[in-house]
Amino acid sequence: MNVDVTAVPLYFPSGSEQLFGWLHEPGQGQASRDTGLVICKPFGYEAICSHRSLRAFADASAALGIPVLRFDYAGTGDSSGGESQGDQIHQWSLDVVAAVEALKRKCGVTRVCLLGVRLGALLAMLAAAANTGVAVIAIAPVVSGRRYLRELRAFQGTAAPNAAAAPLGGALEVTGFTLSEASVASLGGMDLTTMSAGSVREILILDRDDLPQAKSWAEALSKLGIATDYRALPGFTEMVSTPHAARIPQEMIAATVEWLGRQPGAHPRVEAAPPELPEASMNLLEASMSLSATWMSASAPAMRLPVSDGEPLTEQALFIDGQGTLFAIVTRATGSLADRSKPRHGVVLLNGGATNHIGPNRMYVSLARRWAARGYVVLRLDLAGLGDSATRPLRPDNEVYPSGALDDIAAAIDFLRRRYRVEDVTLAGLCAGAYHALRAATAGLPVKCALMINPLTFFWKQGMTLNDLQIAEVVRNPGVYAEHMLSGKYWLKLLRGRVNLWRVAMVLIRRAWLTLDANLRDLKRWLHFELTDDLGQELAAVAGRGVRLVFLFARGEPGPDLLKIQGGSVVKTLGDRCRIYTIDGADHIFSQSEPRAYLEELLSGELPQ
Repeated sequence: MNVDVTAVPLYFPSGSEQLFGWLHEPGQGQASRDTGLVICKPFGYEAICSHRSLRAFADASAALGIPVLRFDYAGTGDSSGGESQGDQIHQWSLDVVAAVEALKRKCGVTRVCLLGVRLGALLAMLAAAANTGVAVIAIAPVVSGRRYLRELRAFQGTAAPNAAAAPLGGALEVTGFTLSEASVASLGGMDLTTMSAGSVREILILDRDDLPQAKSWAEALSKLGIATDYRALPGFTEMVSTPHAARIPQEMIAATVEWLGRQPGAHPRVEAAPPELPEASMNLLEASMSLSATWMSASAPAMRLPVSDGEPLTEQALFIDGQGTLFAIVTRATGSLADRSKPRHGVVLLNGGATNHIGPNRMYVSLARRWAARGYVVLRLDLAGLGDSATRPLRPDNEVYPSGALDDIAAAIDFLRRRYRVEDVTLAGLCAGAYHALRAATAGLPVKCALMINPLTFFWKQGMTLNDLQIAEVVRNPGVYAEHMLSGKYWLKLLRGRVNLWRVAMVLIRRAWLTLDANLRDLKRWLHFELTDDLGQELAAVAGRGVRLVFLFARGEPGPDLLKIQGGSVVKTLGDRCRIYTIDGADHIFSQSEPRAYLEELLSGELPQ
């Protein structure tokens, strides 16, 4: 995070919903300006991938002296609400309006710019009709709703080829995120080239340079007399790449900052006392806190979550360490289940890869609220360098297997035990989160249970990268190669030199060595040899301390074979202390609702009682 910028979490109302956001404010000594910026994120998987980039846009703009609010729409991210049957496009445009009003109230600005990415740009234009004095920055905007829906269907067909095709006009689920039937109908009739621009008089359009789609819209705006700055710049594709590989679009950020600096309302202003707010709004918007004592502070922003049955819930956004590095969301019951005199069960959910604390497909939010209603205290943690946590000095951002993960997990466990009198802790996570859960249990952290979903490795050495030849590739690919041998297309690629034969050879050689090594390790265990980096001995030691181990795999994942090879015959001897589930019809991140619902049932059934 930019050292000249302060970012604090907050909640604010939008109709009956409460929205979560981050307020990025200029640091001390910087001139405040009379213009604020609201960032409108894209939809679904693009929002997951671009999380770091949106933070970078916010920090760069705030460093200019402009307060920035980035937030989650209703039913997304950390905001209240779930999947809706109503028109989400309409609701989300109202959420943008609510964000504008919240920023004006909080910071006293009179002029607001809306920065929207993809679908967020379309929402920004819809919201602009309800606001005067609004300027817009549109990044790779969705110009035609109909074309955007075609792109989503095509992407879903590629990402989940075995999933049933969504009927035209019906609800659409894409990589685990759903647009309702009403939303699809609404989007299908929208086209920015024919829509009114409302009160917008200035707009910056940053189109993607590889597949520009907004040139005609820019020309239409210019004909209406709107000051339009159109640029096609690189960076969009990299911004919405997979979370661990996503890169910040520096050229787009530079263009945004340069354009904002030229806006009429961007001049320094004299600080005035913020307008007095009603007490309820003050509680929702309160975000100032001492980061050095956040975990002990009652002023960390929180929201109440009404539930249809069971206990009302409270969700609180805070930093759990004294340095303001580790960010987390804590969900807990506030009714009779919140009896502070009784020991409680706690759960720590760990980043799935480089995805932030909402988890793949927002799965962690659903699990946290479900489990909190049963009396568990659930903490969704961002490891340092991921999500909304700060990056430690001399460490890279977006590090999926950071060397300090065990320290971060230990801090989360300590926080739950001290703050909420949690007696036993369960660690849970998908992919890298599963790896970190097992490493924490192996290291002897006070863990009662580890729920591990689709781990791709059980040993990670510092200095390795995700581009290296990974153990999961070695385990899975020989079977894939065998299938390819029956494919004429594969042979054609081979003859054209488009197959990396060296990598194929390395996979096959390492696979043969793994099988030999597994047999040798079983023999050495039987002879009671002390082994290094031995999964079988680690699992036996962890289970021997009373820690329950639960592995959950999507069918077709390399994890079960990897567990069998590296754990050896020990796995069978652990019995009920090491449970293994295989789930049909799922992909790595459980992007389809039916297998994901089954996964949530299994996880819920395995929690300590």
